[in-house]
Amino acid sequence: MLTAFARAFKTPDLRKKLLFTLGIIVLYRLGAHIPVPGVSYPAVQQCVDEAQRNNNSLFGLVNMFSGGALLQITIFALGIMPYITASIILQLLTVVIPRLEALKKEGQAGTTKITQYTRYLTVALAILQGTGVVAAARAGGLFSGCSVASQVVPNSSIFTTATMVITMTAGTAVVMWLGELITDRGIGNGMSILMFVSIAAGFPGALWAIKQSGKLAQGWIEFGTVILIGFVMVALVVFVEQAQRRIPVQYAKRMIGRRSYGGTSTYIPLKVNQAGVIPVIFASSLLYIPLLVVQFAGNDTSWSGWVQQHLSDGKPLHTVAYFLLIVFFAFFYVAISFNPEEVADNMKKYGGFIPGIRAGRPTAEYLSYVLNRITWPGSLYLGLIALVPTMALAGFGGANQNFPFGGTSILIIVGVGLETVKQIESQLQQRNYEGFLR
Repeated sequence: MLTAFARAFKTPDLRKKLLFTLGIIVLYRLGAHIPVPGVSYPAVQQCVDEAQRNNNSLFGLVNMFSGGALLQITIFALGIMPYITASIILQLLTVVIPRLEALKKEGQAGTTKITQYTRYLTVALAILQGTGVVAAARAGGLFSGCSVASQVVPNSSIFTTATMVITMTAGTAVVMWLGELITDRGIGNGMSILMFVSIAAGFPGALWAIKQSGKLAQGWIEFGTVILIGFVMVALVVFVEQAQRRIPVQYAKRMIGRRSYGGTSTYIPLKVNQAGVIPVIFASSLLYIPLLVVQFAGNDTSWSGWVQQHLSDGKPLHTVAYFLLIVFFAFFYVAISFNPEEVADNMKKYGGFIPGIRAGRPTAEYLSYVLNRITWPGSLYLGLIALVPTMALAGFGGANQNFPFGGTSILIIVGVGLETVKQIESQLQQRNYEGFLR
């Protein structure tokens, strides 16, 4: 692998792409450490330290996708999260709105138009999320329990608030632009690479925090156990993410003039985890809503106490609801992202058929049957991977430790890593070099 990596840097055009990608990553990480104007940086640092010790931040998902920039209130505080949300919303609306569905079928021109809509929606969501973050910081809700939470934004004037929101929105637009630059001139999908970097940036600090807070052999036993769990999880995720059900497809031979077309055989690859990491993000976001409402509404009502007692991280009801929501969203997302009727119609149009299955409606029913069968193990796998942090912390008896190998982070890191390595591998194979995956 190291030899192939060295050969990749010896190839001039591939080396330029790799160095360009690394340069964009450095710029992205620098922007994640530049504070927003109007923020008291010493107060932010004190609150961040207290939040990390108590692990009481309700914005953990967004903070993870921003590489820790959210709780630092930097210009890249929102990170790539608005773009992810906008992409998911546009993908869901494509099934509902006929205009978007027609654009999707137009090819490259329609995809370009949908991408433009995604950019506009990203900016709108960035304005909303930026306003919410600034309001939470001013009200002391961004750092619950911090002794100086009210001093994070000392000036509460309209001009200061507007400046902070505009700065965060502009930061999100810059992050989106950097991701598109990587896609056009670098290696891999730019947005996925930036997401990978954001998540991986928090690993060293989280691992060292576990070592320092450990009690067995000065924390080294907990540290080694977490590393071992991480390796096992990565191996399991790689195995399942690569697993697929290949449905054979044959195309009938047709004579057009004096030439024969078709007569080939291929397959439809149906992944075991067809939904990817989307169900985990949906379930996490949905369970954050009651806690956020309680955070802003106050703790004076009886229902707020019930929510904090039963729906906080690590509680039995929260764990069960989290698992069930992941399974539900896995089936939901697969149902809207893969259309068996459309696939069957396309196969019938070009003379393709599954051996032993009649073309048309029987093919669609067979594809639905197979898809439902493989979605069950995929959804259960997602639920178990997402619950690993809870089970690991329960085993150590310390709910305040920040377990780094969460389900969402591992799924994204492994998925992005595999796709990037495959892209480098394909470019190496074009030059007859030995690649990473051999």
